[in-house]
Amino acid sequence: MTPFIQSKLPNAGTTIFTTMSALAVQYQAVNLGQGFPDFPMNENLIELVSDAMRKGYNQYVHMNGLPLLRERIAEKIHFLYGATVHPDTDITVTPGATYAIYSALTSFVQPGDEVIYFEPAYDSYVPGILLNGGIPVGIKLVHPDYVIDWNEVKKAVNNKTRAIIINTPHNPTGKIINDNDIAELRNLVRDTNIIIISDEVYEHIIFDDEKHLSLLRYPDLAERSFICFSFGKVYHCTGWKMGYVIAPAEMMKEFRKVHQFNCFTSNGAVQYGLAEFMLQREQYTELGKQLQQKRDYFANAMSATKFRALPSSGSYFQLYDYSALSNELENDFAVRLTKEYGVTTIPVSAFYTDATDHQLLRFCFVKKQETLDRAVERLVKL
Repeated sequence: MTPFIQSKLPNAGTTIFTTMSALAVQYQAVNLGQGFPDFPMNENLIELVSDAMRKGYNQYVHMNGLPLLRERIAEKIHFLYGATVHPDTDITVTPGATYAIYSALTSFVQPGDEVIYFEPAYDSYVPGILLNGGIPVGIKLVHPDYVIDWNEVKKAVNNKTRAIIINTPHNPTGKIINDNDIAELRNLVRDTNIIIISDEVYEHIIFDDEKHLSLLRYPDLAERSFICFSFGKVYHCTGWKMGYVIAPAEMMKEFRKVHQFNCFTSNGAVQYGLAEFMLQREQYTELGKQLQQKRDYFANAMSATKFRALPSSGSYFQLYDYSALSNELENDFAVRLTKEYGVTTIPVSAFYTDATDHQLLRFCFVKKQETLDRAVERLVKL
């Protein structure tokens, strides 16, 4: 007899990304739903990793990450944000940023702790909080501009508040935080024990000459933060699942206690390759301009349709309003779009715990030009 297991995530099912991608395959649709490129990654990075494998760098590396890679990360952080982080005590290389976020939560959330996050939200936040016995406290970004209502945040803070999760550039909306957000956050957490988890995986994908306001720029915020990054989003290798987290030494000690009994270490050969590739700074300093061209190309093509674009200041994504086309709920419309018109997107309602619906779909524009063209050719028929 199969043993009974009481689910820790009784309300969790198959993710919307898996569901929509399966539909895309079934109906041979153009998949603009999942957030990854369909164009080749840099051949030089592939060769550097392959060369590391051929040289025999195929065994475990240091639990905290290859020392040379951590040094290169520290150099990059100082170059970009003027912050000094110690490669030995403040940086841990992880198998992806989602792992880093979950491990950060696991390192400090106790049963009954409340964790504030903002909806629409990346779908790993709430499960990570729940699995650690925490209580998710969702605050909705104000539609249609998707700004933080700091008065609502202040109302939500109490003596059970343990952490706040920030995400900039934001998935799924493409919004970025501004100077006022930083000032409000500073005032909110000052003289408290609130920890911040800052999800900054799209740090280099910023458009229109805006600046990424990493919490690493602000020592008073950095001293209470786990700041999570992704190599996959920077170098178009999302399937490698490589990232890193930066935190003050005392907080990182707790993170590493979790890390050592989970994956323990990350892919060694890839770390050797990344350490060398990081010397090519233009690979990340020019990324925003390169992907802005894709955002603008897609938006210009979509102007021939009845979809209306909402502003996107960063990330892989842009939201489009379809209210001129249909009164259907987002999930229903997204499914019909895949089945009848052969274009797959993600309904924004999937990023809310209560399925809030504003007749919006999330499109990933980080695709080959011919992929975007094929999608628009189908969408203009609506």
